[in-house]
Amino acid sequence: MAAASAVRAELTRLDPQFESTVLDSYKYAASVVSRVVSDGYIGMVKTIPQMYRFLYDRAEQATEVGPFRAWIHQFTAANLRPAIQNLRPDVVVCTHAFPSGVMAEYKKQFADAPPVVGVVTDFAVHRFWMHDNIDRYAVATPEMRGVMAAHGIESGRIAVSGIPIGSRFGEPVRDIEALRARRDLSRDRKIVLMMGGGLGIGPLSTVMRALDTIGIPVCAVVIVGRSSRSADRVLEAAHTVSYPVRVLGFVGNVADYMHAANILITKPGGLTSAEALAAEVPMILFKPLPGQEERNTRYLVERHAALRVRRAKDLPSAIASFLGSAQASNAMRAAMRSIAKPRAAQEIAEIVIHLAASGNEEAIA
Repeated sequence: MAAASAVRAELTRLDPQFESTVLDSYKYAASVVSRVVSDGYIGMVKTIPQMYRFLYDRAEQATEVGPFRAWIHQFTAANLRPAIQNLRPDVVVCTHAFPSGVMAEYKKQFADAPPVVGVVTDFAVHRFWMHDNIDRYAVATPEMRGVMAAHGIESGRIAVSGIPIGSRFGEPVRDIEALRARRDLSRDRKIVLMMGGGLGIGPLSTVMRALDTIGIPVCAVVIVGRSSRSADRVLEAAHTVSYPVRVLGFVGNVADYMHAANILITKPGGLTSAEALAAEVPMILFKPLPGQEERNTRYLVERHAALRVRRAKDLPSAIASFLGSAQASNAMRAAMRSIAKPRAAQEIAEIVIHLAASGNEEAIA
């Protein structure tokens, strides 16, 4: 949804007359799909991540769409039909693999289907994204374009745009001290930003305890997303550490906290990683989820744009190495700058506007 909103904002900026609507495709799916996503996926990655990794890898090796997934795509495409007929979009933009598959099926079923753009929001691409009849793809890296081309997607249909994020992440901040004052953050301590993703998944309390042992004056900002359970755990841990801690739920000004921070400790979700690259806040990655987050980690670490810490006991030395060394931080910022694509949302919006040039001035993101 954040990626869709970023593209939508750029569509409006580039052409104020361009109308757009953001839809949650899961609301048009069978109720069993919502339960699988909300309960099955989250429960699996928390309790038996090895099983999710196995299923993720096995699905990627599949040579054809399985019967259950094919049925879900067909069911959802039929449910989407009234909405698409009502909106009459010139372009449909899919920022998740599920609606991309649904729209691929929709184009098979209905001759009046509009062009579709698939926007991949990780630094690796799964086979679930790849369909012969998606008109354009936007991906994060040249390597992803190569993988898709090897699976039969014409390279000319694949733009290496980056992952769409809000424009504020890439805007330079000239006065960090003033920014910290506006956010009521300490100006005489190092600011450590911790994020557990929008669902609050992540060992945040473990990181908080590790941070208490480094011997450097710090202040922590912990963003737990929409998870009240994670918020409770973090608040409980905050009473056991010696440094100031601010606990936030879902916030719309993450860019401010990234720009204000000296370091980010996070899970490597595609959007969060792309935002951090644009903001040039050094990243420590801890406990990535299996599947796409592990692949994001590999991409970022191989390019020296992040540091992975595998064991909790190694967190203090890793954190201290960045907070205590401007050279280490600056080296990582330079590496981040070399692969960051802060203008991705604009590039994707330009693709959409081009496709919609002969349409009815409305698109779904």
